[in-house]
Amino acid sequence: MITIDVIEARVRSFIEDIQHPKQKKKININDLEIQLRKRLDDYFEMDGYSLFYRTIETLEAEGQLIPIHNHQYNGRTPALSLFYWVNIKVQAANWDRLAMMKLGDLFDFSYYERHPEWQTEEEWNRIQHVYTFLKSSQEREIVSVEERSLELFGHEKFLLDGDSFPAGKGFLARIGVAVEQLKMVNYGEPFVFWIKQGKELKDIQRVLIVENLSFFHTSIKLLEANELDYEPELIIYGEGTKIERSFSFFFRMFPTKPYLFYYAGDLDAAGYGILIRLIEKYSDCCIQPALKIYRKMLDCLEQRNDQKVGQTQNTQYRDLFFQWFTDDEQALLRQLWQDNKRIAQEVLTIETWRRWL
Repeated sequence: MITIDVIEARVRSFIEDIQHPKQKKKININDLEIQLRKRLDDYFEMDGYSLFYRTIETLEAEGQLIPIHNHQYNGRTPALSLFYWVNIKVQAANWDRLAMMKLGDLFDFSYYERHPEWQTEEEWNRIQHVYTFLKSSQEREIVSVEERSLELFGHEKFLLDGDSFPAGKGFLARIGVAVEQLKMVNYGEPFVFWIKQGKELKDIQRVLIVENLSFFHTSIKLLEANELDYEPELIIYGEGTKIERSFSFFFRMFPTKPYLFYYAGDLDAAGYGILIRLIEKYSDCCIQPALKIYRKMLDCLEQRNDQKVGQTQNTQYRDLFFQWFTDDEQALLRQLWQDNKRIAQEVLTIETWRRWL
């Protein structure tokens, strides 16, 4: 009886260690037995495999292990499937229902009733912190998500970094609380910009956003020489995809009024995606491609190079971008796409710009 307990205790301990509250894990049964043999010097003397087999059958009957039936076996007698799913860790509901009812005026606990694995002490503590905050939220000021996250959950990235804090991802959805209720906002990131000399904030009407740093500096020189297309009063350095996070910062810095935004980026999959996502996310703004600048880039077709490795080639973004151009221009753009080529914004320099003056 003692030997059975030793084998079973070690297997159960191993299974418990790898169980996850939200997803199944796959194990190789031979690897598990090898670990047992390493830890038990008398494994063979006690007929360890028979006891191991009996333990696996018990765990299978309990529903903790599920054999993967793919005609692969462990090569022993009696045979076991070579691979098993380790089922999710199911925890009994351990929150006091009366305590839940007391907080029910602000929270919906139906999710936790359907998913008792989330009824942990840590989750309950987080809920209590939020409840205390909400009771006096009318007296609080609006702060950043990071500041509120640190205050309520002990770390500024709890609600933002799902990899480091898995419990933070979906926490507000689990308790049915909106971001606005916690008096917090996700501030846009500041960006680098240049205002045309002699212009004031009230004078800004046309804004040019450029994807790359080199062309940002080139644009400044062209603007001050009165040679830049669209004659913008303001140039923003988009810094690649960062503009998608920082664009909202514009409306905290500049006067509230209608603006005309032009965007110019690389002629490649990533550049198409940035522009289309900006247009879709900020549909109440007038954002359009800087066609005059893109046409100058197409005029530099001989300087095309290979598409960057790893870029997501979204055909929907591509087609939405292409529709802004003439049929002849679309033919050139499609050929670039088919050849897996691109035109970098850096083809536009102070020197190359002269060909269009």
